[in-house]
Amino acid sequence: MTEMVYGTIPVRDVEPVLPKWWRTIDKWSMTCILTLFGVGILLGLAASPPLAAKNGFEHFHYVQRQAIFGGVAMVAMMITSMMNPNLVRRLAVLGFLAAFVALMLLPVFGTDFGKGAVRWYSLGFASLQPSEFLKPGFVVVAAWMMAANHEINGPPGMSWSFILAVVIVAFLAMQPDFGQASLVLFGWGVMFFVAGAPMILLLSIAGLVVVAGSFAYNNSEHFARRIDGFLNPDVDPTTQLGYATNAIREGGFFGVGVGEGQVKWSLPDAHTDFIIAVAAEEYGLILVLIIIALYAFIVVRSLMRLMRERDPFIRLAGTGLACMFGVQAMINMGVAVRLLPAKGMTLPFVSYGGSSVIASGIAVGMLLAFTRTRPQGEIGDILRGRGR
Repeated sequence: MTEMVYGTIPVRDVEPVLPKWWRTIDKWSMTCILTLFGVGILLGLAASPPLAAKNGFEHFHYVQRQAIFGGVAMVAMMITSMMNPNLVRRLAVLGFLAAFVALMLLPVFGTDFGKGAVRWYSLGFASLQPSEFLKPGFVVVAAWMMAANHEINGPPGMSWSFILAVVIVAFLAMQPDFGQASLVLFGWGVMFFVAGAPMILLLSIAGLVVVAGSFAYNNSEHFARRIDGFLNPDVDPTTQLGYATNAIREGGFFGVGVGEGQVKWSLPDAHTDFIIAVAAEEYGLILVLIIIALYAFIVVRSLMRLMRERDPFIRLAGTGLACMFGVQAMINMGVAVRLLPAKGMTLPFVSYGGSSVIASGIAVGMLLAFTRTRPQGEIGDILRGRGR
């Protein structure tokens, strides 16, 4: 009778945060992520000493820095994964706005560190790459817009997300950073497809991408040089791609042995963009396959858990984060084996880089937060109910 008059009494969730987090988190994916970070430290021990000696630092200077950056990333991942989806969304919006402003100010305050692309802020003790932090924030913001589009009297979120993606891609292309631009566009495209976009619209957007690529090839020397190098059947053995190709070939199935690799002495980016070449040379195809399996497991398992999710925002954001994570790894390894043009993209949790590993920690923390077990019915129950 009391409930009929005053309504039901809400039941407070009194379970402590840590036990609830441990009970609901995807432990298998988290284990794979920690394993990837451990592999990155292992490969850093092999790849970074030559660069440290060249720059006058201690033998394991870059390994120590990677361990510090990785520690911060792991803490950020754990804290983010403990949040509920609404809190993740709020913080992601704030982070996205901050990263977007930093991206716009790069032409004024940024630096290229002699690499021909203004992508970083020099902080003295380290560097900051805004695009790394922009990606996970953009995925969450775009997913929020797309989910709102399907609400009754909701805003035109699909159109807003497309305009936002185009603006971000334009700023990235100005750096130029076509690798990150393509990754942002891919992440948006996956979410757009999952949100129910018509195939004709997706094909039209793909056509626009081809037109934009042709324009960039004809008007950007940086872009044209990388495409021409990729299409050239002859690989210059004195280039980074040449060294990486030779290292992978020399490694064979079992590798040449720990510490016996030579590519790290020739490749200036052996500890970052071409870390997989060091793995292939010293540890062979076995370690490379293990690394690929770890990335594939994280992506596939996350998507399988998201398939049971009823909340469209969580489903879209989680799908975008998982696919972007996997494709970034695929692009990095594809460049090393010359299946893709050079992109200057790191291997998540394995390559050296403060911005990359910390941003990856935040992004994967969001993904773990979205894939946590929640009290809800299966989405299949809803679909079966509609079919009755």
